[in-house]
Amino acid sequence: MANHDEMLLCCLLWAQPGQEAGLTVYEDKVLALVPEHGGTVLQRAASDGADGRPHEVQLYRFAGQQKLDGFLADPRRTALTAERDRVVARTELFPVDLL
Repeated sequence: MANHDEMLLCCLLWAQPGQEAGLTVYEDKVLALVPEHGGTVLQRAASDGADGRPHEVQLYRFAGQQKLDGFLADPRRTALTAERDRVVARTELFPVDLL
């Protein structure tokens, strides 16, 4: 039976200039928390960021908005805000459907 509360999300991330490796390190830390909040990282991909492309693309699944909200509010994640601001220039998060 399908979980109708399930959310599939795509996240696009752009690094601050010269912080591409730092973005990856930061994302390694925060994405390690996803399973504790009913989520699964389905895929991560890196690009060179040329011509305005994002440096990283992520696809993940959460068991509902409440689970996503719990991940976003996790104090271990929010404690890394200064690091995030140092390495991440821009983030876009939006729901998707897999084809």
